[in-house]
Amino acid sequence: MNNVAKPVWNLKPATMALLSGACLLPLGGVVAWQIFDQDRRQIERVEPVGGLATNETAPASAKPAKPAAKLEMADADVAAEPVPAAEADGSSASPGASPGYASPKPGLEQRADSAGRSPVDLTEAYPERKSQVGRGRVKSVFTPGTPGQSRVRGDREKYPEFNSNGVKSVLQQPVSTFSIDVDTASYSRVRRALLAGQLPSKDMVRVEELVNYFEYDYVLPENREQPFKANITVTPTPWNQHTNLLHIGIKGFDLPPAAQPKANLVFLLDVSGSMNSADKLPLLIKSFRLLLNKLNPDDTVSIVTYAGAAGVVLEPTKASSKAKIFAALENLQAGGSTAGGAGIERAYKLAEENFVKDGVNRVMLATDGDFNVGISEPERLKNFIAEKRKSGVFLSVFGFGTGNTNDTLMQTLAQNGNGQAAYIDTLSEAQKVMVEEAGGTLFPIAKDVKLQLEFDPSKIAEYRLIGYETRALKREDFNNDKVDAGDIGAGHSVTAIYEITPVGSRAVLTDPLRYGEAKVKPADNPYGEIGFLKIRYKLPNESNSRLLSEPVINPDNSSLGPNGDGVFPPEARFASAVAAFGQKLRGNPATSDYSYKEIADLAADSRGTDAFGYRSAFVQLVRLAGSLGKN
Repeated sequence: MNNVAKPVWNLKPATMALLSGACLLPLGGVVAWQIFDQDRRQIERVEPVGGLATNETAPASAKPAKPAAKLEMADADVAAEPVPAAEADGSSASPGASPGYASPKPGLEQRADSAGRSPVDLTEAYPERKSQVGRGRVKSVFTPGTPGQSRVRGDREKYPEFNSNGVKSVLQQPVSTFSIDVDTASYSRVRRALLAGQLPSKDMVRVEELVNYFEYDYVLPENREQPFKANITVTPTPWNQHTNLLHIGIKGFDLPPAAQPKANLVFLLDVSGSMNSADKLPLLIKSFRLLLNKLNPDDTVSIVTYAGAAGVVLEPTKASSKAKIFAALENLQAGGSTAGGAGIERAYKLAEENFVKDGVNRVMLATDGDFNVGISEPERLKNFIAEKRKSGVFLSVFGFGTGNTNDTLMQTLAQNGNGQAAYIDTLSEAQKVMVEEAGGTLFPIAKDVKLQLEFDPSKIAEYRLIGYETRALKREDFNNDKVDAGDIGAGHSVTAIYEITPVGSRAVLTDPLRYGEAKVKPADNPYGEIGFLKIRYKLPNESNSRLLSEPVINPDNSSLGPNGDGVFPPEARFASAVAAFGQKLRGNPATSDYSYKEIADLAADSRGTDAFGYRSAFVQLVRLAGSLGKN
């Protein structure tokens, strides 16, 4: 009997394997714990969506949240796929806190973003390109389709359907009446679609919003009593040598900072679960931070949020208390359903309670467009907003993100709330809307602005208004002060373009009637008068409209004809290029033979100064559309 232990290398294979596993198991456990602990500590440092980055762990009473990568909207190439927001219980929220609001933690430093201007860069991140966290897989918000077609993911995006304006006979319908429009949402949405690799659906395209996205060098009025001045130009039509374009441009009187009225602003912010995405709540917060830097110290800001219920996050606070306002914004979190109606009611109540006489009282709604709780029916919301504007509280609407866009409702609210509808898809767009155009966004100089144009049948046979289909008015609406119309803010410019067909042109489409059509005698207008323009408007605090009128003079009669070259200034040329682009995207037969390349060349040749690069960016978009389209 030999009790000497055998060497390990003499043991049987099975015994050897058992001993190896027993030795390696503790070592593996240590390694696994180190990896887990490292991941755990990294997760604890993640910045919550819409909140502030901290090194503190979540309180024990709070429900655990799924980790999300820290997002930088302006610089990242790919944005993270949205993750569900954590629902904090009462122990982690301040008493009386409203939905979507996380109490600020002590000791956190509040830092303001810079509001410096930046040029447009098409290479910056567009939030519609989203990846699954940790997988690096990119998927577009647009489902694949054939060139010229576009479908939006989930089929939850809603756009108003309408037909493009047709040609009108001057003998039968000599008068055209419409409401002005300064909304720009359509341009941003079209850009989003193109940069996602798809041509937009035609109902996403409102030509007047594309044209009015850009500022034009129009003559300014001399004083606020006449808040704008008409600029009229007649030029040849780039896509039809037998017609002409009549450009009507007006630019609002710009208010210097010292003359800006005191503002009472209520931020109505959607923090429902659908806002839990990089291109929604985080971008919303950054956008409104930019706006705060444009306000005067005596202006007041309130914040109302809505999700499962509506609540006040910030009572009226002086704009000079930026740190307090920033803290309220930075601690917003997304979660819950969408009580949009309740939020609107609460916001208007707060605005009315703090009403500033002879000042600006405005609710600024920011949402992804998903209203499914509360006053959700468009007609009821329309009536509610229309009734509230009589009190002097106006409404502007800012859209964010993709997937839930209800463009129809956003247009309805903005149009009936005497405000603007804009869509913000990048921080650069927020800079344009909230900083560079802050005066037009915040300070109205005229409301219920209507245009009416009567054509001289001895000079013009036919006309077609390009765009403004959703802004058409009846002829009798022009003199009816009870009919709502568009509004112009300080420094805003508005452009309307008619394609007109001179008498005797080969482009006339309508045959003369055999019966009942009166003979037209040449009008006595030796100065080239081709029509008569009337503009009706109200000053912000008035209920009775004022009237501006003037003849439409074509200084160069030779341009009214198939061989006339006419005067074609750069501003009109660029606006013509944008109008051509919008019509082509909508599939309008008028521009079927005018290629994307020709549009891009016309726009490139008429860019002008282009201080911030918006016109150059437009040229790139046209060329991209040409690559995606058939022509």
